[in-house]
Amino acid sequence: MNLETKWLEDFVALANTRSFSASARQRHVTQPAFSRRIRSLEQAIGTTLVDRSTTPIGLTSEGQIFLVTARNLVEQLNECLGHLRGLAMANEALDIVAAHSLALAFYPPWISRLQKGIGELPTRLVAMNVGDAIHVLREGNCDLMLGYYDPYATMQLDAEVFPSFSIGQVKMFPVSLPDAQGNPRFTLEGEDSIPFLAYTQGAFLGRSVRMLLKNDPLRLRLRTVYETAMAEGLKGMVLQGMGMAWIPDFCIREELANGKLVRAGGEQWDIPLEIRLYRCSLVHKPGVEKLWRQMMKLPRDFLEA
Repeated sequence: MNLETKWLEDFVALANTRSFSASARQRHVTQPAFSRRIRSLEQAIGTTLVDRSTTPIGLTSEGQIFLVTARNLVEQLNECLGHLRGLAMANEALDIVAAHSLALAFYPPWISRLQKGIGELPTRLVAMNVGDAIHVLREGNCDLMLGYYDPYATMQLDAEVFPSFSIGQVKMFPVSLPDAQGNPRFTLEGEDSIPFLAYTQGAFLGRSVRMLLKNDPLRLRLRTVYETAMAEGLKGMVLQGMGMAWIPDFCIREELANGKLVRAGGEQWDIPLEIRLYRCSLVHKPGVEKLWRQMMKLPRDFLEA
């Protein structure tokens, strides 16, 4: 039998509230995620613990018996943990998921600037693609999500359930390795075929590039020679002289400044990007609530890059 401690705590909370929604709020997760965890507990034990046919919900006879053991285990564990390290929920590290490019190039300077306004902020950051990050946020498996905002995205987040702060207005534009004269080795302004370093089909930034080129004849001159979901991966290939790519400006500021990379086209090829920090309003973790209140009081220059 493989039981997770959080399932026992979930079950005790459900027995106390007799409500899946109230228990989910208490346990700082979304209701669908909480319901799945109760199902996982029942499957691990091999019996039904909750009578879902009544309102408020009740416990089956097996559930009532198991509740005694679950409460004892949870109380003993909490007592032991409290003795070892004290409970300081508001000071626990916040779990943040972020798009790869944001995690590598945007997050470090942004969080450093934010902490000048609100003080020390312990965080744990995990990088993943935008679609996976949205899924993790919806499942209640992270505290915050750092991602790009797209009003036309198919995976749109409900603004009431997932409120957000705009924390950056940036651009993505085409870049190339320079030639001996400092001009782009591959340019959008000519007539030649261009080796194109592209984002994979499911990558958010790739969708933005495809929308820009959708009705432009230029796309016929782009010869895709490499694909990846990560902006940093495309940057590395551009630096090797393998082709031209659209890359967010915050990823290439140093390379543009020292001349290692140059623009491959004019401003008409720029793609504006908005970066937002999201949370789930159904999750009431003290650390997240505290951060949200503090951010609401900050001037825009502390929030936005």
